[in-house]
Amino acid sequence: MSSSSSSGLTFKLHPLVILNISDHYTRVKSQMNPPISPHNATTTNGGDAVCSSTPPRVYGCVIGVQKGRTVEIFNSFELLYDSSNNSLDRPFLEKKQELYKKVFPHFYILGWYSTGSDAEEPDMLIHKALMDINESPVYLLLNPSINHSQKDLPVSIFESELHVIDGIPQLIFVRSSYTIETVEAERISVDHVAHLKPSDGGSAATQLAAHLTGIHSAIKMLHSRIKVLHHYLLAMQKGDVPCENSLLRQVSSLLRRLPAIESGKFQDDFIMEYNDTLLISYLAMLTNCSSATNELVDKFNTAYERHSRRGGRTAFM
Repeated sequence: MSSSSSSGLTFKLHPLVILNISDHYTRVKSQMNPPISPHNATTTNGGDAVCSSTPPRVYGCVIGVQKGRTVEIFNSFELLYDSSNNSLDRPFLEKKQELYKKVFPHFYILGWYSTGSDAEEPDMLIHKALMDINESPVYLLLNPSINHSQKDLPVSIFESELHVIDGIPQLIFVRSSYTIETVEAERISVDHVAHLKPSDGGSAATQLAAHLTGIHSAIKMLHSRIKVLHHYLLAMQKGDVPCENSLLRQVSSLLRRLPAIESGKFQDDFIMEYNDTLLISYLAMLTNCSSATNELVDKFNTAYERHSRRGGRTAFM
């Protein structure tokens, strides 16, 4: 692998791509190594439960635009990869490409991404497989391992160049430089994620996780208190404990506070919101039907126009 590229291309990478790859890797890793609890942990021959220690590799495509010598990578999507024969699921790739073309008509597949510490030999097979879509695809590599001494982003961009090695022309990966490009929405998202970092700078849970943990503890405590009260009322109904009218009045007062959603104002607001949602669904359905009808009419006119040229008739619409 050569040290640097000589193509002269300028690469601009958006943070959304890095977040997508990181999310993809985290989900696959959590699925391979699910958290083991004492209740569902399985052992083998009396030993501890075994989890896969090899970090997984994920694969996907990067999309964006290329204007002249500037390549701007905006987004990415996942790919299905078969490690047994080092091949990609082409129907899945073509389907995803078609869906993204409908939403982002100006975006094209610029290359692909993967995770790992460095480019490996099987990566060139995937790289060559994508050359029918892009003549010179870009290879974006994210290193998921944590290196506290590294200040730069663990992201590398590679291009492929044809070099003559031992008299044989071969494609090799060459490293290219890049810059981070952001839009307003991405800057807001990144700033929000940055503020979720703990103030002590340690490796503890983020503020969001701590907030959700607090909510979970509060709901758990509320559930346990309601459960105790429910068991006490059942015991009072059966006659196991004496009846206390003062306690029953307090419970009745507490229950009257709960059905606040049965007020007339709530019902009116709820029905209005529900009707608005149904109206939007109906409008979307009518739009789809109208679009399908227009396509059918266009096809009918095209076919009927050819027939009318022979018979001298006019078109349908």
